[in-house]
Amino acid sequence: MSAVAGPFGIAGPDDGPALLLRNLSKSYTAGKPVLRGITLAIEGRGITAIIGPSGTGKSTLIRCINRLVTPTSGEIIFRGQSLDSLSGSALRKARRRIGMVHQEYNLVERLTVMENLLCGRLGYVPVWRAWLRRFPDQDIDRAFELLDAVGLADYAHRRADQLSGGQRQRVGIARALMQGPELLLADEPTSSLDPKTSVEIVELMARLAGDRGIPVVINIHNVELARRFASRIIGMAQGEIVFDGPPDALQDQHLARIYGGESWLE
Repeated sequence: MSAVAGPFGIAGPDDGPALLLRNLSKSYTAGKPVLRGITLAIEGRGITAIIGPSGTGKSTLIRCINRLVTPTSGEIIFRGQSLDSLSGSALRKARRRIGMVHQEYNLVERLTVMENLLCGRLGYVPVWRAWLRRFPDQDIDRAFELLDAVGLADYAHRRADQLSGGQRQRVGIARALMQGPELLLADEPTSSLDPKTSVEIVELMARLAGDRGIPVVINIHNVELARRFASRIIGMAQGEIVFDGPPDALQDQHLARIYGGESWLE
């Protein structure tokens, strides 16, 4: 039986993986591949953490999934739909189903927290409504519910540029969930945060996505955070997958292969 998504992305079980990548490759410069034939299946629940050194293609992989980056070759199949060849309105509709939490928050600084959340519904309302900021009551109600869920109920009318980094990332998570996604992507969501706030942010994503049955793919540098919250870890090196397994299977020898040598383990 296929998954059935509600208006805000609460989906049931699916027969196959939520996301399937087949032989995905990306080169920004001819002859210098960043991704080398990635084949990967993401199931319909849980957190998949992608780890690896800078420059190994983690962010490119995340951005290929929602077509912010166009792959050079290969397939991206999301809930049975091929994304790699989509363009125009078909691509915009597909992107509505994939939430994104960004490294640098990607908020509109001059807008309020509530207005930033409602940006998550821009793909669902007519242009004139968005221009006049006249969103349906159910969207506004949902935004208040999500602000409460991320601990920012009292910040609805505060400008985004008045928030701390951790608060901004909470807004980013809530905005992504406003889309009603069937998949949540996170590209280094803790890289600008202190260790305590980093734990809180990943824990928040894990809880909110888990409650809604939304699978999460997170690109993250912090190996211990990946071990703590992910059900599956993908290790990448030089554009290829060199480890794929549960956190307790990730050993020092795997980390040495992922990060290149053993000196960094000392």
